[in-house]
Amino acid sequence: MKITSDPLSLLSAARTDRGFLASASDIDNYKRIWARDGVICGLAALLSGNQSLIQTFQATLQTLANHQHELGHIPSNVNFKENGKVEISFGGLAGRVDTISWFIIGVCNYAESTNNLDFFKKMLPNINRGFQLLKAWEFNNNHLIYVPRSGNWADEYITEGHIFYDQVLRLWALRCVQRLDPTDQMAQQIDTITRILEGNYTAGSYATPFHPKAYKEIINKPYWMASINPSGYQTMFDAFGNSIALLLGLGEVRFRESVLIYTENLRNELPLKLLPAFWETIKEGDKNWELLTHNCKYEFRNYAYEFHNGGTWQMVNGFYGMALSASKNQSARDVLEQITTLNAAENNGYYENFNSKTSNAIGIKYCTWSAAGAILVEEYINGKRLLV
Repeated sequence: MKITSDPLSLLSAARTDRGFLASASDIDNYKRIWARDGVICGLAALLSGNQSLIQTFQATLQTLANHQHELGHIPSNVNFKENGKVEISFGGLAGRVDTISWFIIGVCNYAESTNNLDFFKKMLPNINRGFQLLKAWEFNNNHLIYVPRSGNWADEYITEGHIFYDQVLRLWALRCVQRLDPTDQMAQQIDTITRILEGNYTAGSYATPFHPKAYKEIINKPYWMASINPSGYQTMFDAFGNSIALLLGLGEVRFRESVLIYTENLRNELPLKLLPAFWETIKEGDKNWELLTHNCKYEFRNYAYEFHNGGTWQMVNGFYGMALSASKNQSARDVLEQITTLNAAENNGYYENFNSKTSNAIGIKYCTWSAAGAILVEEYINGKRLLV
């Protein structure tokens, strides 16, 4: 296996006839077809125009569809074992909510980019089952999905409840389907969810807040807040959720400008010149430290400035760079340069994430979505666009 500074080489090394692997490293847990990783790699493949990688993306989507639960869950990952058996996981300590939206986003973007609407039509029953389950997960029919702790990509972090990232991801999925198969009902759902997100995740004078008591007490932040749960708001900065919101053009222009001012100031204050996953970090002695340290299945990894607890992920910054480019912000080129630098560290290691304070590489080598982050930004700078 020869991995070069060209991120496409890593995606090529992680191809299988059933889809993308999460890593080209010889580590069993990563030698699986993962929904989230696979779709993000697939989106990068579409923008790159590499036909072999685009075929692998189709295989990824087909694998996920073939193993969808009858109730609508999209697997977190599918493991094809050497003895011929198939292991399907829908999550670890909690089920994964965001895999459904990623799957739908992937199907729509693949169909639109390749002009293969027959594939989209074939996947519509899977898409509809997924949307039906997301609707059920609102629980109270108030248009916001309730996500358990560990229920999305930040699987060892403390966010839970009506997590902003999962809401904007679902909105993206709805918008994609509406572009390919428009209906009045979906248009109304998109309008309603958009209004609720814009009203509830920032401080202001929204007339009908989801959590009136908590809304009345929150202090204004220059970004979309991470989550609302029955105990109130989790007000930390979530780079992934905010990046997707910027990519979708959510909120008024003035507020989007405030988000960009905050993110650019934060990015340039840190040694790696990239955004941390969540900010600020949770440190030993903080009120949420015990909650954080107990939220792991095997070993604790979320030390301050690492993994989700303030660690820097090239993949997350890929979506931020896309949002900057879509906003015609020239900082996208600097974000691409910094992602490329991290991917090249330790002989093109494409590590999972980096310590935002020490700049040390953290996690697994040869992570495919780290490579995808660089491809996504570069192709956006070159004028390519995804279906959003």
